[in-house]
Amino acid sequence: MASAFSLKTKRTIPEGAHAVTPFDADKYLGTWYEIARFDFKFEKGLSKTTANYSLNDDGSIHVINRGYDAKKGKWKESVGKAVFVEEPDVAMLKVSFFGPFYSGYNVAALDPDYKYALVIGRNLDYMWLLSREKTMPEKVKDKYLEIAKGIGYDISRLVWVEQ
Repeated sequence: MASAFSLKTKRTIPEGAHAVTPFDADKYLGTWYEIARFDFKFEKGLSKTTANYSLNDDGSIHVINRGYDAKKGKWKESVGKAVFVEEPDVAMLKVSFFGPFYSGYNVAALDPDYKYALVIGRNLDYMWLLSREKTMPEKVKDKYLEIAKGIGYDISRLVWVEQ
């Protein structure tokens, strides 16, 4: 899930991090459940959060982020668009939910079956663990957390999402 906003910038991935390659966007499309995240304004207090990705006619990726706000008793949704920063076989994208404002969306780890992903933003303030199911095996979770720590993320900041 990406809802972090910044002015257009060349740096879309933290120093020392690498995006998955080769990457197959068609396999990545569909619904992902958020297992954990660094909290930020849009998702603060939300549960049952998901990200759904589909292909736009122009080759960009249509993004729908959705979560439930229990305090207000209603769903919250944000719709955006993601485009590849480099070649489409490199999982380094930038996503926009508000016009010309883009932020990094980088798949830093992905299992071969495209069931689990570690997604990071353009800096160490944004990170998500995503799964095709409402849970993630501990072994996968531990592996992705080690990768994140190696990049410099403070994983103690993670919010574990109630699905």
